[in-house]
Amino acid sequence: MLSDPFSSAAAEVLITQAPDFVGIYDVAQGWFMRVNPAGVRLLGYSSEEAFLTDPARVLPTPAVPPARWAHLREQARRVGPQALEAEVGRRQGPPFWARIELTAFQVKEADYLLVRLSEQGRLQQAERALAQSVRRFEAVFTHATIGIVVCDERGRIVSANQLAHQLFGYAAGALDGQLIEVLVPQAAGRRHEKLRESFTARPQVRTMGAHNGELQGLRHNGSVFPVEVSLSYFYLDEELYAVSYILDITYKKEFEQQLIAGSQRVAALNADLEQRVTERTHALMNTLEQLQLRKNELAKALAAEQELGELKSRFVSMASHEFRTPLTAVLTSAALIAEYPATEQQDKRLRHLERIRTSVKHLNDILEEFLSVGRIEEGKIEAQPARLDLPALLRDVVADVQGLRKTGQRIEQATNCPEPIWLDPSLLRKILVNLLSNALKYSGENTVVAVAATCQAGALTLTVADQGVGISEEDQAHLFERFFRARNAANVPGTGLGLYIIARYLELLHGHITLQSALGQGTTVTITVPYENHSAD
Repeated sequence: MLSDPFSSAAAEVLITQAPDFVGIYDVAQGWFMRVNPAGVRLLGYSSEEAFLTDPARVLPTPAVPPARWAHLREQARRVGPQALEAEVGRRQGPPFWARIELTAFQVKEADYLLVRLSEQGRLQQAERALAQSVRRFEAVFTHATIGIVVCDERGRIVSANQLAHQLFGYAAGALDGQLIEVLVPQAAGRRHEKLRESFTARPQVRTMGAHNGELQGLRHNGSVFPVEVSLSYFYLDEELYAVSYILDITYKKEFEQQLIAGSQRVAALNADLEQRVTERTHALMNTLEQLQLRKNELAKALAAEQELGELKSRFVSMASHEFRTPLTAVLTSAALIAEYPATEQQDKRLRHLERIRTSVKHLNDILEEFLSVGRIEEGKIEAQPARLDLPALLRDVVADVQGLRKTGQRIEQATNCPEPIWLDPSLLRKILVNLLSNALKYSGENTVVAVAATCQAGALTLTVADQGVGISEEDQAHLFERFFRARNAANVPGTGLGLYIIARYLELLHGHITLQSALGQGTTVTITVPYENHSAD
């Protein structure tokens, strides 16, 4: 007993000389009343007095709540010594992991705790971290909100989580050791073996059924249900394991059907609404016809129409000018063909037929530009990114515009995009065709048009440089407006829509365009478009 001088001296020596933290905790006061020198050093205090004058005077264990400490103290008093592992903070220096032991005792009917604390070494900490990591993995695997199935190279299931058993209607653990084909409908199961062998030969992260339509799973009771499956893999002891992440998309499919039905109902309502609008518009037109009989109201209507129709007038003026030349060529060539009835005059007929085809193509190009503007402004064009081989696209576009070259003109191309990129091929092709067509159209004979493409840091930079007539600084400020034509290009056929369409396409691709030009010194157009790399299928 502590009242025994010999026992008191022995206890003093044991506490003082102990290599680990040893302290006496007063339960009633809620703090330490004694700490040995080793404990003082371990907690980063200069002396026992410094620790005991600290307002807290407790072990700094932020991860252990007060309620748990109270429970441990009560258990130590009623049952016997208690222990726990916790992270302990220091007054100075980094925290550390330790094993804490609590032993209850009484002195004069007052409750005390003998507290021993042993700092754990790196091996123990690593073992604890590994055990915690394993427990976390098992918890994530077991309670994941998607089905997870792990198979070996032979297609035999080595592990499946709780949700996977529930999805396919199996009791817990019943899937272990079975072939993965038991979860695939028989109609596709035979083919699934070949797919599995192909995956084993060349494992890669991918989505099953991405190119073959809907994928189904087979329940234990024989029923099937739609699923989405993503595949992954890992190696353990040089053996390949495949991991399937499975989602039941039954509700998604039902929702899609409901969405389709809803869309059809909306379409029907829209059709009905359009019919009503047409009827109301017809009635309004009748009213306008009556109003036109009145001179004053007609004058006001004409004034409003003039204000609102300024853009339409510019369009009609430009369109009539652009249509007149090819239509005249068509009529003239058609008339001249009739003048060459003889068989030996076939070459002359062919020459005029080629003029007709060229003129018709020109008309078609003009109409296509008008339609493109309409679709863009109505929001009917959206970017559709896809895997794109830029060098191949550039070669195709250059080949398409070869027929636009003048005598002695040539196109030089350079590409530094060795890997495929993820971008909309259709929009990029239209932009390229438009830029190259302009460069050839506004350049003279025996000139060079240079096109260069570079892919770097997630951005495509495309440059088209010509040796043409150039553009004045004053006109450059209006180049991207609809129907605008530079003053030095008035005699060159064109709609004034090309650069406007390019700028709008680049908005859809989140890109931008810059232009450098001077009169008589050519023009260089540079576009920059961000892209993504998608290595997985």
